[in-house]
Amino acid sequence: MASLPLDLMLNAFVTLFVTIDPLGLAPIFLAITSGASKQERMKIAVRAVLTAAVILIAFALIGQAILSVLGISLGAFRIAGGLLLFVIAFEMVFEKRKERKSKSAQKALTDDEIHNIAVFPLAIPLIAGPGAISAVLLLVSQSSGWVDQGSVLAVILFVLILVMLMFLLASPVERLLGESGRNVLTRLLGVLLSALSVQFIADGIQAIIAS
Repeated sequence: MASLPLDLMLNAFVTLFVTIDPLGLAPIFLAITSGASKQERMKIAVRAVLTAAVILIAFALIGQAILSVLGISLGAFRIAGGLLLFVIAFEMVFEKRKERKSKSAQKALTDDEIHNIAVFPLAIPLIAGPGAISAVLLLVSQSSGWVDQGSVLAVILFVLILVMLMFLLASPVERLLGESGRNVLTRLLGVLLSALSVQFIADGIQAIIAS
């Protein structure tokens, strides 16, 4: 009976942990879900992680075939993700999301709003973004046989569980920060997200030129 490929699993864990960055996603989740209740945050977190899991597992199993059929390069995917992420960063810096929230008279988020936030920008491109998808495709290409591929899938699920745990810590962190601290953090993370979006675009352009 074949033993589990521990070297591959360790390599996969380090690669995906650094790429997805669960610790870095926690404050971003806090900023994006500003104004949401604890229950709404729970729904958003669960849907975001489940959506990201479906995306990453799908790319692990049939990713190369999907991109080939659609004629999409990873470079183009990076550019698209960067442009979309920049819009979110702009809204965070100038508090556009908070303005829309106040105009709705502080009403609870609808299921559609929760679903939309969970899918974009949380699941895509923050969790299952171009970097994570590229890493998954690379790890799968390095694996051989069902045992190796199953190990990669197990590592993907484990890292996503860590992401979920970080999301669940967002509400206690918000209580510690207070309103002023949250406002400062939201704007700071908006600037960092804008830089990340520009990096996505630059990497995508570089990949297209190189190809």
